[in-house]
Amino acid sequence: MAGLGLTKRWLPAQLLLLWTLSNISDSTVHLFAPDAVTLEQYSKANITITSSSPVNQSTVIQLNVTYSSKRNYSSIITLPEQVLLPEAATSVSFNVTAHDVGQVTTYLLSNNTDFDSSSVRIRFMVIHSNVVSVISQVIGWIYFLAWSVSFYPQVWENWRRKSVVGLNFDFLALNLTGFIAYSVFNIGLFWIPQIKEEFLKRNPNGINPVNANDVFFSLHAALLCLVYFSQAAVYERGGQKVSRMACGLLLVAWTFALVSLFVAVAKQITWLDYLYYFSYIKLAITLIKYVPQAYMNYRRQSTEGWSIGNVLLDFTGGIFSILQMILQSYNNDEWRLIFGDPTKFGLGLFSVVFDILFMTQHYCLYRRHPQYEAVTGQED
Repeated sequence: MAGLGLTKRWLPAQLLLLWTLSNISDSTVHLFAPDAVTLEQYSKANITITSSSPVNQSTVIQLNVTYSSKRNYSSIITLPEQVLLPEAATSVSFNVTAHDVGQVTTYLLSNNTDFDSSSVRIRFMVIHSNVVSVISQVIGWIYFLAWSVSFYPQVWENWRRKSVVGLNFDFLALNLTGFIAYSVFNIGLFWIPQIKEEFLKRNPNGINPVNANDVFFSLHAALLCLVYFSQAAVYERGGQKVSRMACGLLLVAWTFALVSLFVAVAKQITWLDYLYYFSYIKLAITLIKYVPQAYMNYRRQSTEGWSIGNVLLDFTGGIFSILQMILQSYNNDEWRLIFGDPTKFGLGLFSVVFDILFMTQHYCLYRRHPQYEAVTGQED
């Protein structure tokens, strides 16, 4: 028993000794640099590289350019081929000068074996104007808020009328599935380290397209779609139900997702590919989800029950989304942001086209007839 007590007493000290020895034996010095640097055309910037600890000898750090959006990277930016980190120093700075609009990616390499710089890179982005960049960011927040708020007018309309008559159930079902698929895609690329690393390996000079606001928007949208369904369960719905065609489309979508899951588990496709399949589901649903509601409005010759506030906010978000893409394309001289990514641009444009159709139905084609207003007044 006494020996056991002695072992317990010395165990923390032994662990501390092992931890200290492991840190002493690990003499690797890590380099740190900004991930991305944005410069306005013809401007200059000072870049600082730091090390995790002082070096015991002067070290040359090579700036190895691995990617340039133009054939000659010097036409985009002027930067030194190498910098010297002095002995006993922990940082070194150098100047860069921006010329033409474009992108350059450089990795930091050193012949000093004490350095671990294999994954350190700096991405330089030269833009036309910082003002345009700020305007683009403001526009991004406008359409983010417009799209987020656009779900609430329909909730209010349903609650005010205590009825969901006029709100197409096929649209509700397709919309819910679309935003669940979009949430899965966003969560995977934003929160799961394995998938984020997989994306960077496949796109070594790219930036993760999913931000925190994308995750929030998709989860918020899915939640509001569930609110719609809860309202449909308790309010007057006029005998409406999800059509067989919509059920068939949803069955195809979820069967595709399930089969793809087994294929991913069997390692026949990567988990990143599996996430992209969810984005394809979202794309397909967005292309068809407005059709049932538009046809229902036509068949009823009325938009009663379909909130025009939802349409107006969705239209605002779509217009500003397209405008932001145009500004970003101009500012970066990357028109592939539009024409090279027809999915994003097409979805925004398609939504705007249907919003125009809904506004035409509401304000022009199916305005309340005098006899309908008279009947409504008698019932009141």
